Amino acid sequence: MKADTSLAAKSISLSDSKPRKERNMKKLLVKFSVYIFLILVAFTCLLPFYSMMVTSSHTNSEIARKLLLLPGTEFMNNYNRLIDTVPIWRGFANSLFITITSTALNLYFSALAGYGFSKYNYKGKNILFLAVLGTMMIPGQLGIIGFFKLMDSFHMLNTYWPIILPSISNAFGIFFMKQMCDSSIPTEILESGRIDGCGELKIFHRLVLPLLMPAVATLGIFSFIGKWNDFLTPMIILFDNELQPLPVMIASVKSQFSTDFGAMYVGIVISVIPVLIFFSIVSKKIISGVTAGALKG
Repeated sequence: MKADTSLAAKSISLSDSKPRKERNMKKLLVKFSVYIFLILVAFTCLLPFYSMMVTSSHTNSEIARKLLLLPGTEFMNNYNRLIDTVPIWRGFANSLFITITSTALNLYFSALAGYGFSKYNYKGKNILFLAVLGTMMIPGQLGIIGFFKLMDSFHMLNTYWPIILPSISNAFGIFFMKQMCDSSIPTEILESGRIDGCGELKIFHRLVLPLLMPAVATLGIFSFIGKWNDFLTPMIILFDNELQPLPVMIASVKSQFSTDFGAMYVGIVISVIPVLIFFSIVSKKIISGVTAGALKG
């Protein structure tokens, strides 16, 4: 009897081990498939950057004639032609100043306005919010002539004010921050701040703004990239070449009869670097904010 029971136990354990091995194999296959998919996605995302770097190191004739897969040796020659054609680092500094200033104004006033729409009740709030959203449906190019005439009447042409000041009123930023305040800012926190004697602005700066930092970082990425790549408004508003930002200077490399592709690609490489640095810094803020919220929950 004991021998029969031991044989039965062994047969049961063997029968259980087979499905377990099959489940483990399925899990390994699923993980392997996921990793292969992620590698392909990463390769697809990195391919344009690799192509840009490779193209910037070849001559104009090679860029125009064939598909380039390997780096060349003409990067410094292209760079020298670029700095001889336009003051590229002056444009880099101009773009950096415009972008940082505009992004800071956009983030602060979008968070402030979104918080006001979310947590305060006043007459006409919904109508005003719909009016703000309605501005998102109007293409900015339609108002460029009126904007130019308005800036001319204010004597602001050929200055940075027409490029920076509109960042204060960003409809998408206000909408985004309002949604975040609705979902992540409890009213009890505001009431506790008022009980402690805090003013409304102090509540916003000390309580609300730290909780909105992941949302601020997310909006900062969109704002930074959009303002860094802004081309139309600076081209129309700024007349002095020394004031032009980087995208306008890179476009000016193209003449009426020819285009220096090598120099233009070097300029594009220079213009992409700050965006990558800013994204790598701010994305950590997003991840840390989400992780902190998960731990607190």
